[in-house]
Amino acid sequence: MVAPTSFFLDYGCHVRILEETRALQRLGHQVTIVTYFLGRDLPDLDIVRTRPTPWRSDYEVGSSLHKIAFDAFLTWTGVKTVLGRDFDLIHGHLHEGALIGYLLSRLKGVPLVADFQGSMTSEMVDHHFLNPDGPWYRWAQLLEWRIAHLPDAIVTSTQMTAILLEQDFACNDGCVYPLPDCVSLDFFRPDVLDEEAVAERRAALGIPDDRPVVAYLGLLADYQGTPHLLQAASCLKKRGIPCHFLIMGFPGVERYRRMAVELSIADRVTFTGKVPYEDAPSHLAMGDVAVAPKLSTTEGAGKILNYMAMALPTVAFDTPISREYLGTLGAYAAPVGDAGALAGAIESLLQVPESWHDLGRRLRLRAGRHFSWDRSGRHLLKIYRSVLSDVGERGKPPSSGSPPSA
Repeated sequence: MVAPTSFFLDYGCHVRILEETRALQRLGHQVTIVTYFLGRDLPDLDIVRTRPTPWRSDYEVGSSLHKIAFDAFLTWTGVKTVLGRDFDLIHGHLHEGALIGYLLSRLKGVPLVADFQGSMTSEMVDHHFLNPDGPWYRWAQLLEWRIAHLPDAIVTSTQMTAILLEQDFACNDGCVYPLPDCVSLDFFRPDVLDEEAVAERRAALGIPDDRPVVAYLGLLADYQGTPHLLQAASCLKKRGIPCHFLIMGFPGVERYRRMAVELSIADRVTFTGKVPYEDAPSHLAMGDVAVAPKLSTTEGAGKILNYMAMALPTVAFDTPISREYLGTLGAYAAPVGDAGALAGAIESLLQVPESWHDLGRRLRLRAGRHFSWDRSGRHLLKIYRSVLSDVGERGKPPSSGSPPSA
């Protein structure tokens, strides 16, 4: 697997890489992950890291010019790795991983499977790295089109991304396989803490015991809707709605803590900073309801599945991806990006605490029925075998469609 990120960090993209790897290992397969020089080593994983860059010692989250150098180092490390070992297949995560993986697959003479978690150009726009009205947008879109036609097969983290690839990038629908993000119900369990332990943990964080807790766990960033979440908390305070926001994640904690002070909600918000993935269930157990304010309409939002497995009633902006996960059981805020609407959806859920238990139970059942990593691993293995068979018998299938003009 080619992972153009600082694997392992404790957020969504990394969790997908981790859980796919573990699912394949449980099925008896060996997986090597080639990734950036930073990140957390995990037991029982074969991780090969790049050399460090002398001018940049911290993590890269999202789009950045520094990643060009990171990816050059990753390519070189990937070349050395594939030439020194035997592999049946290359699995490239994200568009960068697919591009690097294409070179490695051709060097090794094995097929390439790409793993896309959204649109590359849309993500760059979401991160304010690319101006959709600027001169580079069409070139980025052309690059994305080219990358989308390199793999022998593509798996996507959402149905929405699969549709996007087929409709906007003219990918052959026979080569695109939706493989939604999933969750482990054995790991994320609502009974991971008893009521006494929950009360003790809340007290240790200074959370008042007379307010319901609205929990968020994930990256803190503007495109994740963190400012909208804080603005929603401000709206609820002005309306006199008693609640406390437990905001767990990184980076930019100090920036958003200052924003909470400026909005006069510091007494209603607790920031924990980074939460290790292993501790995520016990932290989420402190919540009564959960919120996923992500603004992107193309990227996955795996945190929603963790909320569902924890039986937490969940508020999210009304996007196709949120509805793909939550179905009719979500509390939706519309339009996307409206902090007042987000506050209203949270308020509507807080006003009916008698519904939380049943709604949470149904969300957990839905997660188990539709979003199992073991089932996803078996599906991924079938895709691998199909690609290996197709490439072995008749070579790489031709791409379809025409690229957009630059």
